[in-house]
Amino acid sequence: MRAGSIRKAAEDMNITASALNRRILSFEHEFGWEIFERLPRGMRLNPAGELLIQHIRSQTIDLARVRSHVADLTGERRGHVSIACSQALLPYFLPKQIALYRAQHPGVTFSINVRDRTQAEHDLATFNSDLALVFEPVHLVEFEVIQAIPQPVCALFRADDPLSQHTDLRLRECLSKPLVMPSSAYGVRHLLELGAKKIGQTLSPRVETESFELIRHYIMHEDSIGFQIPIGLDIERQNAIAFRPVSSKDVPVGQLLLGQMKGRVLPVVSSRFADQLVMALEQAELGGSGQEA
Repeated sequence: MRAGSIRKAAEDMNITASALNRRILSFEHEFGWEIFERLPRGMRLNPAGELLIQHIRSQTIDLARVRSHVADLTGERRGHVSIACSQALLPYFLPKQIALYRAQHPGVTFSINVRDRTQAEHDLATFNSDLALVFEPVHLVEFEVIQAIPQPVCALFRADDPLSQHTDLRLRECLSKPLVMPSSAYGVRHLLELGAKKIGQTLSPRVETESFELIRHYIMHEDSIGFQIPIGLDIERQNAIAFRPVSSKDVPVGQLLLGQMKGRVLPVVSSRFADQLVMALEQAELGGSGQEA
């Protein structure tokens, strides 16, 4: 007993000395042995009390160890998160979010499966991925939406292109240049097709690819236009590239969805990572788009 006296200990506990003394006497009676030596100037643990306090400290350490093991079992610190995602999430958004999570939970591992919008839903249904982060999924039959944020289709071009001065970029202006486009499996292409049909035009890409990275790099080699969504662009680092949202009067604004298989109870690590992604996506939505990249 560090306080050394009933009075001092009672003050530390914010109770009366008589109330504390009754608790001690009651405990000693239940324990079957006295645990304190009563001295003229205070109290101290007797040998039985020393054994008891060692036992209590040992139990406290053991309980902390058990809690640690339970944390491991429930996936707070260990486990695996599998994600099916669109390519747009690969360059900037997901690397940052995974690193932030692993800084707090270094025992957690990740697998990132690049999928188009149809494949991502299939991954969830077959338990190949816990989470999907995908732009404009197709069916949504077994897809339980956790979070959704709007993402306009953006045109990418060199920073010195006159189009970078346009505040309301129309699709017809984009179609006047060679196009570098994603394949039809991707949501960006689907929305562009809808927009072109709306204005009576046909998309005729000079380069068609499944790689958004190729699109970003190709426009530096030919005076052309590529397309992407804002979350796949880095405003601070890509000074040679500019982007502008294509007017929603022509091309519908799409939805980036974070989801899981409907009705599935996710592993703890996946559920908590999903919570982190929700907050990050909300911040991305508040950040807006339409700036130079």
